[in-house]
Amino acid sequence: MISPTLPAELKAALDGKLQGFSRSDAARRSQRISTTYRAGGTSGTIKSDADALAYALARMPATYAAVAASLNALTEIAPDLAPETLLDVGAGPGTASWAAAEAFPSLQDFTLLDANATLSRLALELAHGSSRLAECRYLPGDAGGNLAEVSQADFVIASYIIGELSEADQRKLTEAMWAKARHALVVIEPGTPAGYARILALRQQLIAAGAFVTAPCPHERPCPLIAPDWCHFRQRLPRSQAHRQIKGAEVPFEDERFIYVALTRTPPASRAARVLAPPDVGKAEIAAKLCTEAGVAPAKVPRRDKAAYAEARRWRWGDAVMSES
Repeated sequence: MISPTLPAELKAALDGKLQGFSRSDAARRSQRISTTYRAGGTSGTIKSDADALAYALARMPATYAAVAASLNALTEIAPDLAPETLLDVGAGPGTASWAAAEAFPSLQDFTLLDANATLSRLALELAHGSSRLAECRYLPGDAGGNLAEVSQADFVIASYIIGELSEADQRKLTEAMWAKARHALVVIEPGTPAGYARILALRQQLIAAGAFVTAPCPHERPCPLIAPDWCHFRQRLPRSQAHRQIKGAEVPFEDERFIYVALTRTPPASRAARVLAPPDVGKAEIAAKLCTEAGVAPAKVPRRDKAAYAEARRWRWGDAVMSES
């Protein structure tokens, strides 16, 4: 399991960029960029080096935490997965590549793809002193159009990118990413109903193409949740002083809500149920909502079953637990 906090090398690189950089200016820039994204805009609003750094300072910690949690879920179910080559689609400042490097010591070759030249420049600068990412390749261009020219990779990842595309382009990108993935594909989106819907569509499309769902679902059947319920998870991460200043936040932590799907070319050796919400710890029992191979099922563990109760007390939202179905 890897930590949800930024690796020391990346934190040091960001801290170095902060020298002489106005926190108030960064806060204004990040707020403008965030407003654009929430309105359905793209990274096109990030036009200057200052914009890129403000965006990275505001969003890299939470994005990294969500990607780290998603990769932890994948490696827990597929511990033998050892990719040597990575393709990071819509890489931005390189956040997902840093997380993948931490999750997979086997990775030796990193290719990043993004249309925003300003973000790509920042990504290369942040990676310059890295022991793992210093030799990464950053290919300019549109993730959809340029993906066809990129070589296959053992592992493909795309974080917070498909929401910037039309439905038709999402389907094209999904097909292209799967074609480039020799062994596995992970896609992460915001943990909103809209993000969940995008992940569901991608999941359905790739199951039809022969993919196996390794996480978070313990099956390839349609999602058993019924609206207005939707599948998403939460990762808590600490906020540095600079992060709090730029976000205009008082509390020393942030909860990033996200949804992801990890798909592989071969079926997982075993299936695990998934905790879909924070368990309710009562005096008499622990109650949890689980997604199992048979569908959504309530789990109730009585206190009198001391061993099972002790185990259930460790369950957290998003955890994998052995299914009894």
